[in-house]
Amino acid sequence: MLWRRGSAVVTAANLIITRDTRFKLLEGYSLQIKNVRPQDAGDYNCQIGDHDNRDLVHTVEILVPPSVRSNPETGHVTVRKGGTATLECKASGNPVPSISWTRKDSIHGSPHLSEGPTLTLENVNRQDSGTYRCYADNGIREPVFVDMQLIVLSPPEITVENSWVHAGEGYEAQLVCTVHGDANPEVMWYQDSFLLHPNDRRTMDTRGEKHYLTVRNVRTSDFGNYSCVAENSLGRAKKYIEVSGRPGPALFHSPMYSRYREMYNLTWSIESFPLIEEIRLLYRKLMMNESYQHPGRWHDIILNPPSTRSESFRHIMTYTIKGLEPNSVYETIVQAKNRYGWNEVSDIFQFYTLSTDMPNEDVEQTLGSTAYGNNFRALSHCSRPGSELIPGAILLSLAAAIWRLVRT
Repeated sequence: MLWRRGSAVVTAANLIITRDTRFKLLEGYSLQIKNVRPQDAGDYNCQIGDHDNRDLVHTVEILVPPSVRSNPETGHVTVRKGGTATLECKASGNPVPSISWTRKDSIHGSPHLSEGPTLTLENVNRQDSGTYRCYADNGIREPVFVDMQLIVLSPPEITVENSWVHAGEGYEAQLVCTVHGDANPEVMWYQDSFLLHPNDRRTMDTRGEKHYLTVRNVRTSDFGNYSCVAENSLGRAKKYIEVSGRPGPALFHSPMYSRYREMYNLTWSIESFPLIEEIRLLYRKLMMNESYQHPGRWHDIILNPPSTRSESFRHIMTYTIKGLEPNSVYETIVQAKNRYGWNEVSDIFQFYTLSTDMPNEDVEQTLGSTAYGNNFRALSHCSRPGSELIPGAILLSLAAAIWRLVRT
């Protein structure tokens, strides 16, 4: 009896012909292979040398857990913004592993991207930079993976925390811009068209991608337009920041729903280092049904604050709007003025009156400020064509009308 593998004789009678010590005869006839390897797979023929020359064929298949490696082996791929990135991994095992790709550092978890040994990303941008994971799985043991790092070289991109910074004379102002980009971008600060350098009142520092310009003991000459400029070998970017002594925009803190049918307690806050000289509050009713919205006329209320100074530059103010209609929708805006001028008009704030009054609690009927500690005198009138509305309020009215058309 012979055991053959292809043309090679493994055993003859009770003799082991191969020099591989892993092969052994059991009970004189059965062939045993220890510590099998992938290359041991194949057909093994048992031949009996009698007159009939009978053969028996055994097919051996070796199951191999998956393995995977990146191509290139460094696992790093670099491409310029707008180009095409090709990530490749090679897997082996038996059965042949299936390959899938995910984004490891995605903010949405690890989304499935594609199948196959190659992942192609076209028109890449800075957000495509990150770690991509290639999985190989053939059902033998656990799936394995390899990580590949994609680096997208791009011109600098700048974002600013605040495009408008409120400052006061004698106080400190800080401007912040975040610079994204490769190739070591250089960051410069300008006031108007003049390049700024550090001095006894002005410092510039960097923490990671954030760049800070700090101005201490602010003077009137420090007010104006600043720009954060970043430049690398691939391009240049610029963002503008205004430093102003004008009041900050009003922020509303009232609940959306009134407790009453015909009045509403409005609360807002404004930042201003100098005294606030005048406040203008505008409100109007919205006529609404399922098919359209129609705004009413603006009611224009002028609020004159007293000439007292607050220790705080953040002023929280309240005012009760009376004479409203029950079960209605209103919108309001606020603008403030100090010695440097009017601030930007606030965002539109909507509130609702009830169809039935809620019980208890007296209504505050005057405008007060926790910053000033005094009541404000209010002069109210309805705005008319030709009346002197603040230009910002007029622009906001137009913007609000356009917004409503788009929304509907």
